[in-house]
Amino acid sequence: MTSAAPRTRFFGRTALVTGGGSGLGRATALAFAAEGANVVVAGRTEGTLKETVGLIEEAGGTALAVTADVSRSADLAALVEATVERFGSLDVAVNNAGVLRAGQPVAELPEEEWRTMLDINVTGVLLALQAEVRQMRTQPGGGAIVNISSNIGPHIRRPGTTGYATTKAAVSALTKGAAAEHMADGVRINAVSPGASDTGMSLLPGESEAERGVRMKTATPLGRVSSTAEVAAAVLYLASDESASVVGADLVIDGGAAA
Repeated sequence: MTSAAPRTRFFGRTALVTGGGSGLGRATALAFAAEGANVVVAGRTEGTLKETVGLIEEAGGTALAVTADVSRSADLAALVEATVERFGSLDVAVNNAGVLRAGQPVAELPEEEWRTMLDINVTGVLLALQAEVRQMRTQPGGGAIVNISSNIGPHIRRPGTTGYATTKAAVSALTKGAAAEHMADGVRINAVSPGASDTGMSLLPGESEAERGVRMKTATPLGRVSSTAEVAAAVLYLASDESASVVGADLVIDGGAAA
């Protein structure tokens, strides 16, 4: 039995992943690198970004870490500039950076937490889209953008998550609107909406991974969380030529929770 040939869908292309220091962002960055992409990971914590770059380089890939705050337009402009300066183009962007503040009903949601989620989850995606589209529409091949939304907000509701759900519903609306407006620029924009996945964000306060596994047996129809590799595979599909006619889609990866 022979092993499968390595996939090279992104050979010679450059992929940018925000929030690339951990979780879904790191898994997505590793997946792009495994398929031949030059990868740029961005986020606020230099140490974790460098860890991601190290993992990519150990596997024979090429990567760059850039410290950036997605809520600051100047940081995002500099991020895109650094990407193009290093690799010559920006072919794929994954706007993954996001935060979850949950546990309180709307009436008790602290204003500071509300503003933090708006700044990162909504304004951060808007500012990233603006910087990315400005670059991609100057390129002969355009580009592809995938925004990471959530099943919470656009597709389902959960008590204590209304603030977060509002920001992710905004990401869905932003994705569809931007997709329609920039299709003619050669930029395809889509979204992936994960449910509970194998990251710290899906753990309840004080909950272990084993305890989460027991809870998920009845919390979703599939009976488990999605792996980060499963979510990353959906992102890569939407970023690849295989989805060349897919524009403004929102691909839900949540084990049937929103079905």
